[in-house]
Amino acid sequence: MKKFFTLLVVLALAVPSWAGLLKCDRSCLAVIPQPQKMELGGKTFCLKPSSGIFLADDDPQLHYAADLLERHLTPVFGKGLEPKDKAAVRIGISPAMKPEGYRMTIDGKGVEITAGSAAGAFYACQTLLQLMPVEMPADGSVTAIELPYADIEDAPVYTLRSMMLDCSRHFFTVDEIKDLLDLLAMHKLNTFHWHLTDSQGWRIEIKKYPELTRIGNYRPYTVRWPSWEPNGIPVDGYYTQEQIREIIKYAQERFISIIPEIDIPGHSNAALASYQWLGCRGEGYKVLPNFMISSDVFCPGKETTFEFLENMLAEVIELFPSEYIHIGGDECPKSEWEKCPLCQKRIADEGLADEKELQSYTIRRVEKFIRSKGRKLVGWDEISEGGLSTTAVVMQRYFGERAKKVFANGNYSILCPNYYCYFDYYQVPESEHANEPYCHRGRSNFNLNVECAYSLDPASAYTPVEMKQVLGVECNLWTEHVPDFAMLQYKLLPRLDAFCEAAWTASPDRDFNDFVSRLSVMAARYDAMGLTNYAKHVFNR
Repeated sequence: MKKFFTLLVVLALAVPSWAGLLKCDRSCLAVIPQPQKMELGGKTFCLKPSSGIFLADDDPQLHYAADLLERHLTPVFGKGLEPKDKAAVRIGISPAMKPEGYRMTIDGKGVEITAGSAAGAFYACQTLLQLMPVEMPADGSVTAIELPYADIEDAPVYTLRSMMLDCSRHFFTVDEIKDLLDLLAMHKLNTFHWHLTDSQGWRIEIKKYPELTRIGNYRPYTVRWPSWEPNGIPVDGYYTQEQIREIIKYAQERFISIIPEIDIPGHSNAALASYQWLGCRGEGYKVLPNFMISSDVFCPGKETTFEFLENMLAEVIELFPSEYIHIGGDECPKSEWEKCPLCQKRIADEGLADEKELQSYTIRRVEKFIRSKGRKLVGWDEISEGGLSTTAVVMQRYFGERAKKVFANGNYSILCPNYYCYFDYYQVPESEHANEPYCHRGRSNFNLNVECAYSLDPASAYTPVEMKQVLGVECNLWTEHVPDFAMLQYKLLPRLDAFCEAAWTASPDRDFNDFVSRLSVMAARYDAMGLTNYAKHVFNR
């Protein structure tokens, strides 16, 4: 009996040590986006809180990489990694490396990370987290985590890797935007293009023009095809300047730059409804309840319009530190300008040929103001209509000759070709649409599935000279049919995984079948994170 009791005591003392160990699961050693080089060894290193962490450089942003590990590991261990000089996790910077590149070695001594910048170190830590078990209890019960020996060298193909979210058609809360930013950071995307205004809603506080968020932020209902009946569901909401600063700080801590978009001169019903004098007629404007393109646009024949635009953009520029300010510039009907005496006078006075050149005149005036503030203008393809300034950045949603003309003009571009990057499109063939939430159709029987998103490869469509003018790539989620965050998950995931790998990893090194096997591990991570509403079509191949 005494021997049995002694055995129980020994087992009791031993259980916490073994029960608290998270073993390395070789089946889960899958990283997205795929590193340029990753070699895994057969041994493991045990990471413990006492292993410690040491930042070998005094770059203040290097703490963001350490903070990322702390956010994930503190709930697991019950405490963070101890800061100390002789630590097993060491993070340093080498200016000789590519800015977002990194090298990570895991061996018997621990984890050694050397990066070209603090951003590179942050991405290395994102990779490190994907080498950990999928499910890690957040109850402080873990005493150690096994990490595989590894030698990883990595850097992205594209400098700018972006995602656009439309918050005009449907509004997303501050917390939801933060959750999205965490997803982007997890996928090593470094830019968030924030579509803040459109005909269906104005979502940014402008203190000089309070009616924008008193009138322009609200629509009482939405009508859409096929019934065209009001659905009775109001849509409203906007971000205060304080909330925007909070979100910007949150993004900066994840090495994400936010590009704000304010639509000019079209897609402007919400602004015109707030201040009727901004339009050519001067009356009768309402926030658009449908998702059609409206002929109601800003009136460039009035100097008061440009006064409004400059005052409004001054507040936007003061809020956002981004190098780029997006002004839309797309889908601007000219019918109101054709009938407006003031617009016709502007065309005559400025020696413009037609309404297309009037749009170019408008964009150039806005760009001049933006450049006076030390920023660069970005616009959609249509800003090239009527003549294009060589200093504007064009966000191109079309491949082919139209894009080549922009390159020939000398403009830098951000590429977001719609048939690879528009995640509001169906992700199944037309025969299966009845079983899906309503989406945009694209061309006949087209489905933008995961494999399609993965096949994005601008380098195969353009010459090396043209590719030097490509700043990066972007995926877009327009939200006409995305009323909430659950639907956002469904439309975005896992196509975001495919896009991020296309944006990070060179096309000759990519293999879709290998990607799908790694994607199954990412799906398990989504489940563990509570992001369970992702689309599962790719797993039924």
